[in-house]
Amino acid sequence: MNFLTKFPIGQYVDGNKSWLKIIDARLKLILLTIFLISPVWAGPVWRVSLVLFLIFITFISLLPFRVWWRSFVLLTFLSLLVGILSILATSNISIIEIPYRDPIELNIILENRINWNLFEIPQIQIGILNLGPLSVSRRSFELGIKTATLIFTVVHSVNLILLTTLKEELVWSLGWFLSPLKRVKLPIDKWLFQLLIALRFIPLVQEELQNILKSISVRSINYRNLGFKNSLKILLGIIERLFLNIFLRIDQGADALLAKESFEIKTIRFKPIEKKNKLRIVLNSLSLIFIFVAIFLRRMYGSI
Repeated sequence: MNFLTKFPIGQYVDGNKSWLKIIDARLKLILLTIFLISPVWAGPVWRVSLVLFLIFITFISLLPFRVWWRSFVLLTFLSLLVGILSILATSNISIIEIPYRDPIELNIILENRINWNLFEIPQIQIGILNLGPLSVSRRSFELGIKTATLIFTVVHSVNLILLTTLKEELVWSLGWFLSPLKRVKLPIDKWLFQLLIALRFIPLVQEELQNILKSISVRSINYRNLGFKNSLKILLGIIERLFLNIFLRIDQGADALLAKESFEIKTIRFKPIEKKNKLRIVLNSLSLIFIFVAIFLRRMYGSI
């Protein structure tokens, strides 16, 4: 029952031969920003295109298959589930045939009736269950696509970056973009150091959750005899214990830092040592071209 090795979400995998590791961290940060921001106020075609491109990148990234396939399947299932629930929740449960206004009163001649629903399910009687009628409109279908694709794009793009980039490199690249703000006396290094600590706590949160689940599994609790209310109390107690353990780790880390009388924070020391070679130059050039092409395509075809 080792969830850390089965679902390495947000953890850097050392030793893999993925070409994503070679790309400059600053370019990867720009690419991540495109995946996170471009779906905002974008149509379903652009969102689906981003999902397909992420899937394509994942399969050709040369990352070890055992590293990403479990989280990929789990995220795909979650995205589809949320998308289907969004479609059903916003669809018309009952079909209204009576118009609000009489067309004759408005002096409008309706030559053709336009059906705005993609498909309609009539009322179906299955035993004692009475299902339908249900009509799924184009708006509800688009909402389901937007919800599912947004969840997949945000989580999977961040996971790919964290799998192939050291947290120190991400902090340095972000500090490189924010360095002009140091002239106005903003504590950029301090904020970036706090971000680095937060990224470091991702494996600790997974480890604490794993330990709590292990402690519950060895007790063999019979939830059927407990009932819904007592089972809910156990669930809330698990969540409370998880946060208490996390806050305890944070408190211990803060005490360790405060124990030192003075320490200097400089994110420049996280700058990676890059060896110039042809493959690195080619990949960085292709990434830069993709950034400009993505911005152009988003302006031309990505609007709603």
